[in-house]
Amino acid sequence: MPPAKKRPRTYDPGKIRTAVLAQLANVRDAARTLTPEQLALPTRLEGWTVRDLVAHIGMAVTAVHRALDQPEPAKADAVLLDWPFGTSGNAAAIADFTRRLAADHPDLDAYLADVDAGLRGLLDAHPGTRLLATSAGALSLDDYLVTRAVELVVHTDDLGAAVPGLDIPYDRQALAACTRLLADALAVKAPGGSTEVRVPPYAVVQCVEGPRHTRGTPPNVVETDPLTWIRLATGRLAWKEAVADARVSASGERADLGAYLPVMG
Repeated sequence: MPPAKKRPRTYDPGKIRTAVLAQLANVRDAARTLTPEQLALPTRLEGWTVRDLVAHIGMAVTAVHRALDQPEPAKADAVLLDWPFGTSGNAAAIADFTRRLAADHPDLDAYLADVDAGLRGLLDAHPGTRLLATSAGALSLDDYLVTRAVELVVHTDDLGAAVPGLDIPYDRQALAACTRLLADALAVKAPGGSTEVRVPPYAVVQCVEGPRHTRGTPPNVVETDPLTWIRLATGRLAWKEAVADARVSASGERADLGAYLPVMG
């Protein structure tokens, strides 16, 4: 008999809404301290300055605004785990839009304040069941907000990497949601039960084809911390580099995840 299909992970809508707003506030607080020289620094996103990156973080949130401006789809035709695999196809258009935003909003603090106020108003006005047309298909507002938490956490890390000494806190629920969604995406990309991937304290998933582990210590185990996992899953960090630097512990003949990473571009 085949193993039972695992039930998709669910996220508490109230906690996710709070997490998105909290992480946006963390970015706003950090961006407010940036000097003109820091805003002109390069980032690890090719061709983007820190100013571009901050503008893009606002743009990632206002994706909710733009989606709610569109007619509601007739029915949901996607699931949350479709989203990580549909983010790279429009990269050029996103880059162009980001640079225009950065040029059009010289006062980034005022821009992010407007983004925050707009999002709060929309969340008060629309139920979580409202369907949105997204790059992955029609998703509920509640599900789409999980993806906004991912975007905020990933780009908070980009911002911290670009500006030495900029210590931006991570909302715990936002970091947890980002870690879990990207771990679950790995399990979709590399289905199986031979390897256990642990990202304490937030996620444990089984993946990779091969003999399924049922009890005791798994023969193939990968373990790392949340930010290292997020960097691996989004292509910010190479698998071999992470293993060589002991940022990842990998044991067993099926514990090399290099062929499956990144899971999100």
